[in-house]
Order: sequence, then C-alpha cells, then structure tokens
Amino acid sequence: MTAVFEAAYLAGENPRAQSGFGGDEARWEAARRPIADAIDRDGTFLDVGCASGHLLESLVAWTPRRIEPYGLDLVPALVELARRRLPAWAHCIFLGNALTWRPPQRFDFVRTELVYVPAERRRDYVERLLAEVVRPGGRLILCGYSSPRSGIIPDPVCATVRSWDFALRG
Repeated sequence: MTAVFEAAYLAGENPRAQSGFGGDEARWEAARRPIADAIDRDGTFLDVGCASGHLLESLVAWTPRRIEPYGLDLVPALVELARRRLPAWAHCIFLGNALTWRPPQRFDFVRTELVYVPAERRRDYVERLLAEVVRPGGRLILCGYSSPRSGIIPDPVCATVRSWDFALRG
C-alpha cells in the first residue's frame, strides 16, 4: 500500500493532489473545511495520514482557534515532502503507522479515517487512539470521504461507530 500511495500522491502537481484530492481548491474547501468546525478551542491538532500537509495548513488558515499542527504518515516520501513544504512544522511531522505509533504527547484533536485500517481492526484502532493519542477531554475526528467522479462512496463512519456503542457528537 505504501508504494501505491507514494506513486499516486507524489505524481500530483499541487499540495491538494499530493494529499490525494483530485478536485480544485473550491471542492477541497467544501470537502475539508467542516473539520475546522470540530475545533472548538485552541490546542494541538494531529492529522493522521497527513500526506503533503495541505490539510494542516488549510485548517490553520480556516479556524479562528490557535492550533499547533502535527502530522503522521506511513509513507516516508510523503513525510519528507510535508517537511520540505512546511519547514516551520517539520519537527511536528512524524513517520509511523497509526496502528502502532507511540506519540511523543497526546493531542487535543486527532483526525483520521477508518479506511486506513482493515475492517476487523477498526474498533481496536479507535479505542487505541482514544486511550493513547487523544488527550483526555480531546476530540477524535473521524472522516469519511466520497468522490462522485470516481464513484467512491463514503465509508459509513457514523453507523460503524454507533454499532460499537460509542457516543457521537456532530
């Protein structure tokens, strides 16, 4: 999987494409800006699967809150790309697998997607993030995206998490 993501994302000609997004800036903002609404206070923000870091820089611009951005990605070349693109945050962009990564601290906000892990490991993944990565009182922001042009339907994140008897907000 690492090789697939690396080739596809690095072939992109702009930070959106290097984050795996095929649309223009307006579509990017429409699809990703709702994440900023989940940021209800100043704090640290970890983007799991940060790729080029474009979401981090977008959120810093979109939210009225002061957030300290951090990123985690599985693909070494994408981590290097994000560090080159965002040199002021280079020390905050980590290489690792979110299933096993040991964070240097816990974060106020953690954004991830369930599609990053096999279906049978998703509940354990969420429980691990809540227990070891999200700061007590913090927020885990689970995202699921679709692509009408390529026929990709969104992962049923809310239904999946409700089936585990987790409380949801938003």
